[in-house]
Amino acid sequence: MITKRIIPCLDVRDSRLVKGTNFQGLRDMADPVEMARFYNEAGADELVFYDITASAEGRKLFTDILERVAREIFIPLTVGGGINTLEDFDRVLKCGADKVSVNSGAIRCPDLIDQAARRYGDQCVVLSMDIKRVDGQFRLFAKGGREDTGIDALEWARQGVERGAGELVVNSIDTDGVKEGFDLELLDAVAQVARVPIIASGGAGKPEDFARLFARPGMDAGLAASIFHTRTVEIGSLKEYLRGCGVEVRL
Repeated sequence: MITKRIIPCLDVRDSRLVKGTNFQGLRDMADPVEMARFYNEAGADELVFYDITASAEGRKLFTDILERVAREIFIPLTVGGGINTLEDFDRVLKCGADKVSVNSGAIRCPDLIDQAARRYGDQCVVLSMDIKRVDGQFRLFAKGGREDTGIDALEWARQGVERGAGELVVNSIDTDGVKEGFDLELLDAVAQVARVPIIASGGAGKPEDFARLFARPGMDAGLAASIFHTRTVEIGSLKEYLRGCGVEVRL
């Protein structure tokens, strides 16, 4: 049985950890370096670091805070935000990232996925998708959920995998920060078109939400932010609960 992963997410703005609801109302929460150290010791399987305003502000990802985070952890680190070129891939990998997450940059230039997969291997390329329901369609959003691209998100997921993305992060804008459970309808739809590991993001509020997630086929990891940052859910206790539910996790 494949081990399921529990992944905290560090949303970073101006070198501070922030969190909002439905991608809005961001509030300051903590020092990302301290949180990275905490999660490394708490049993997280991986860590995701997003510079959440890099694309919207048209700048490159802040590497100073990234380097400090990378020095604190000994678990896989995925980094995203302002990734537009192969040089951006190279820069964050040299800062300590194990995988690179592309979103808006890949929407502008889909060939970036192909190029990065050829140079670094598909296991290094993570396609992150911010998705919201619009007129009954799963629509792809860009620039940190600020811009409706008009692109069908399911078709984009399929194309991304064909181009070489080795993993998908599916961010539901509709359930982000709401804490009423993952967007299972969306996740099931993505799993039907993309046969690669899927990281579910948006909506986790309690351990039962992760158990429901991992009962669905194709779900490899659950990503969450505020419930871990505030200690509402402790990673160790969550894993014990999931093991009791018959979910294979690394304790």
